[in-house]
Amino acid sequence: MAMRQLVTVTEVEGEGLDAFLGKEILILCVNYFYTGILEGVNTTCIKLKGARLVYETGPFTSAGYTDAQALPGSEWYIQMSAIESFGPGK
Repeated sequence: MAMRQLVTVTEVEGEGLDAFLGKEILILCVNYFYTGILEGVNTTCIKLKGARLVYETGPFTSAGYTDAQALPGSEWYIQMSAIESFGPGK
């Protein structure tokens, strides 16, 4: 029987969502995909500028999304608990 080993977690500044501040990001959530410029991050939500709802990404190798529609207003907030993954936007 193997003993359970303790693991040390080190927080690295500027990693994760913080690495995308001021950049285009694609957020994959429980029900929808969102894209926009990441403007803010806190413990409960993120803030996107120029947010669009992505209905169809198209090939990830293409320059843009096949169907991404602007959301109302200049800012949009997404709950952290709904985010499944994220990465660079197109």
